[in-house]
Amino acid sequence: MSHYRFLIVLLILVWGLTGCAPAAVAPTSAVVATQPPADAELPSAVSQTPADEVQGKLVIYSGRSEALIQPVLDAFKAKYPQIEILLKAGSNSELANALLEEAANPVADVFITTELFTVQSLATQDVFQSYLPADADQLPAEFIGQDLTWIGLTRRARVIMYNSELVSAQEAPKSIFELTDTKWKGQIAAAGTTNGSMQAQIAAMRQLLGEEATEEWLKGLLSNEVTFFGGHTDVRKAVGSGEFKIGLVNHYYFYLQQAEGSPVGVVFPDQGEGEIGLITNATAAGIVKGAPNLAAAQAFMDFLISPEGQKLFAELNYEYPLRAGVPLRQGVQPLEGFRLAAVDVVKAALDFEATFDLMERVGLP
Repeated sequence: MSHYRFLIVLLILVWGLTGCAPAAVAPTSAVVATQPPADAELPSAVSQTPADEVQGKLVIYSGRSEALIQPVLDAFKAKYPQIEILLKAGSNSELANALLEEAANPVADVFITTELFTVQSLATQDVFQSYLPADADQLPAEFIGQDLTWIGLTRRARVIMYNSELVSAQEAPKSIFELTDTKWKGQIAAAGTTNGSMQAQIAAMRQLLGEEATEEWLKGLLSNEVTFFGGHTDVRKAVGSGEFKIGLVNHYYFYLQQAEGSPVGVVFPDQGEGEIGLITNATAAGIVKGAPNLAAAQAFMDFLISPEGQKLFAELNYEYPLRAGVPLRQGVQPLEGFRLAAVDVVKAALDFEATFDLMERVGLP
């Protein structure tokens, strides 16, 4: 896993003096990002190029799968038909390493990530340039990166989905810790260590529970013969087909599988008294420093948090838009109804090296 660790190494230097209070369960934001002091002078937004003058190419590196980001790109293309869009999709760590390697001669204009840890790390390594998109004031403050180097796009929750023909709602696990129960041995699917959302969950658990308890949970998954896939699409399809009874996924994969007609149910876990609460994270995007197509990159960032862009994430991908006032897709359970686990992203990212050590030590695939 050394190629993942390379992304995080400068966090120790940059955030070494950052004081972080212990996390607690709270019914508010599950992701807390470091913000500058309220009276700090922030960079101004770069002047925007008029829409009819934005043309040329736009190169996007996306940690989100092509299927989930393509509808957004299509809508942007419809608005800016004169822009040629080139998409490179891959894992967060793979693309982040590419950005670092290309820093002297940037190829990408915009980077989209599936969790905040990678974008935080890259920001400290001077990969992004400051830009305040139009209507950024409609986002929660904690989802605007320090020095305006990135913005949050959507929030996602870590849930348990199950095949409702094989598992009843009453017997479905109500906590992620029930996934180590031997009654589910060999019947659970999850994404492995190359998946950004799984990495982020383990980092969050280390912060919430400590090293020992998180290690015990991971070892319990392995003892319970959990099958680890490269991504959540494989997990949801395996549960939907009945190959596995239980899957640990981001919430929207349940809704995507349900939309395909599969007999699946969902649990938003750990809502009981004394439990850790629902773990969430967020997608984010930033403009690469030295982006060859700056005007197109700025227009795209504006579009991502516009009402139209945010509605696409909500309607097509069942995600939780971060922009205020954008409705959820019908049937998606609002996060306001759940107790959320408060996770300090800076603290969790600071410990990401130890998180990878832990995954490696227990032998998580």
